[in-house]
Amino acid sequence: MSKWKIGIIAVLLFSFAYVSYSTFASEKGRSYYEKKGYILWDIKTDEKVIALTFDDGPHSTFTPRVLDLLAEYDAKATFFVFGQYAKKFPEIILRTDAEGHEIANHTYTHPYSSSPEELEHELKQTDDVLYDITGIYPALYRPVGGSYTDGTINTAVENGFKVVMWSWHQDTEDWKRPGVDQIVSKVLKGAKPGDIVLFHDAGGDRSQTVKALEEILPALKKEGYEFVTVSDLLNRNGIQVSR
Repeated sequence: MSKWKIGIIAVLLFSFAYVSYSTFASEKGRSYYEKKGYILWDIKTDEKVIALTFDDGPHSTFTPRVLDLLAEYDAKATFFVFGQYAKKFPEIILRTDAEGHEIANHTYTHPYSSSPEELEHELKQTDDVLYDITGIYPALYRPVGGSYTDGTINTAVENGFKVVMWSWHQDTEDWKRPGVDQIVSKVLKGAKPGDIVLFHDAGGDRSQTVKALEEILPALKKEGYEFVTVSDLLNRNGIQVSR
């Protein structure tokens, strides 16, 4: 058989495999995982509740400033923390817990990709750090960058976690530092009962996030929204989360 024929066959086989994989992957999309109860993006409710979430902390400067603002507006939030930072700043973790916020697992070192075995190790490291500080194992886990595979989800679920993403229309992209006005506009224009909003309190200069919260919190409170943790959001929807 000539080389060009072999090449054509190889391309066709690759294309078939890719289409098959894509079809399989689409079957494992949001609808599949929501029905299984493995991943949460948001909830359907008429109650004006909203969950603010913060990734990548704690940070020695920005996390306390976020906590100050949350306290000012009687708002509760969920913090998806790195184990290595939690170990470095245990006093911030203790404050976060003491003020009624939820602390969740966001891995130990922030790997964008890992095998199931590596992920399990990352989750356990952060679990141990948070338990040593608070005496509580986190019930929620958020994949780094929101990226996941079937293996990622299975590993998390097998280790007792509920996987939490965020409402597709409520990714503030504050990590890009798009400007305070854009962050504020994204949240306020899209706000709906049951939303989960994605912010970052670490991973860079988060001064825009803090400034945006100074406008977002009073505006949503004026509209009648209550700021709750993700677990509280689930509880109000009849779903109990614990480990």
